[in-house]
Amino acid sequence: MNQVQRVAHRGGAQLAPENTLAAFRNALTLPVDAIELDVQLSRDGQLVVFHDNTLDRLTNGTGNILDVDFADLRSLNAAASFPGGWPQPEQIPTLAEVLALVKGRLRVYIEIKLSKRDGVYGRYPKIAEAVVREVWAAKMLSQVLFISFDWPVLTELRSIESDLQVGALVSHDLWTPKNEQSVRELCDEVLSRGCQWVSLDQRLFADPMVNLIHQRGLKLALWTVNKAADLERLARAGVDSLTTDRPDLFSYLS
Repeated sequence: MNQVQRVAHRGGAQLAPENTLAAFRNALTLPVDAIELDVQLSRDGQLVVFHDNTLDRLTNGTGNILDVDFADLRSLNAAASFPGGWPQPEQIPTLAEVLALVKGRLRVYIEIKLSKRDGVYGRYPKIAEAVVREVWAAKMLSQVLFISFDWPVLTELRSIESDLQVGALVSHDLWTPKNEQSVRELCDEVLSRGCQWVSLDQRLFADPMVNLIHQRGLKLALWTVNKAADLERLARAGVDSLTTDRPDLFSYLS
C-alpha cells in the first residue's frame, strides 16, 4: 500500500473541540502524521486558529472574527458547543501556540481562510505574509503544507518564499470532474499557481485520478474521510494524504 499521510482534520473534530489545543494534544497521542488547521485574522491583526468566519457555531460568542479584537476572542470558550459537552473551557489558540505544540512531532497543514462579512468574501489584509512570517519564526517551513480555496493566495505565498509546499483545495464550487481532460485542466491550473498538491473533496474523487494527477508530478490529498472502510479503500487507491475528523480510525489501516 502507498505510504499515505494521515491527517487529523482540525485536530480531530469529532474527538475534541475542533482547532483547540485540546484537539491538537489529543492528535499527538494518535497514529497521525499531520494536523490540519484553519487560520484567520482578528480585528487587531492576530493570527488565530479557527474555522468559521463567525463565532456563533463553536463558541459562546457571536459576530464576525474580523470584527473582534484578539483579547475578546481569548475570553470566549471554543468548546462551548462540543457535542456531549467538554470538561473545561478551551481558548481560541494562536497559530504560534499550535506550531510550538507540534514542532518536531507532526507536520502541519495550514488552511488560509477568506474573510467574510454580510455574505461577501474577501481577503484578510497581508494574511499570506503574516502566516509565512509566523511559520518562519517557528523554523517550520519544511514541516508545513499551505492550503487554500483562495488559489491566488497560493501564488502569493510562493512569491514570498519559493520553497514553500502549497496545495489547492478543490470543492464542487470550484471544479466539476467531467472526464480525463477536465482532470488535466485542473492540474494545469494548479501547476500554474505553483502548487505541488491537489487537495480534493473526497466526493469528487475517482480512482483514475490518481495516475492522471501523479503523471503531472502532483500529489493528491482527499478530505474529509470519516469511515474506516473508506480510509482503507482510498489508501489502497494510492492517494498521498487522507484527512479525517476521526484520526483514531487510522489505527485500522493495515
